Amino acid sequence: MLDQIRDLYQEVVFDHNRNPRNFRVMEDANRTIEGFNPLCGDRITLYVKIDDAGIIRDISFQGSGCAISTASASLMTEIVRGMHEHEAHALFQTFHRIATGQDEAVNLEELGKLAVLAGVRAYPARVKCATLAWHSLEAALENKETTVTTE
Repeated sequence: MLDQIRDLYQEVVFDHNRNPRNFRVMEDANRTIEGFNPLCGDRITLYVKIDDAGIIRDISFQGSGCAISTASASLMTEIVRGMHEHEAHALFQTFHRIATGQDEAVNLEELGKLAVLAGVRAYPARVKCATLAWHSLEAALENKETTVTTE
């Protein structure tokens, strides 16, 4: 089972790194956040369009980083589009606990495609790569106008 998850992890990370989804500047975003991982140099600009009802209507990113950082941002943008801010915040909390190894009892099926990134907890130096886009999303949901770092 672990070998299957590891293979799926590699396949999904490679696919989303080579062909990142929602990799574009969004001119009409109403929230834009800069994210930076000083440990390895990953940088991201996250663009989010949230309507008056709190629904994420559109989300995209641009930046440069490692395969895990890019894949995580790509997966995140696919998954949270259409979610209410509260749902996206709850997903951030769950993903962060799993990625950092704080909650291994969570049913990975609940995460859907994100479950493949749970394997990053085995590589502590890569956790910040996987969570950079998520910390940026959290800042956007809180409507912060600052640069987010993983430190």
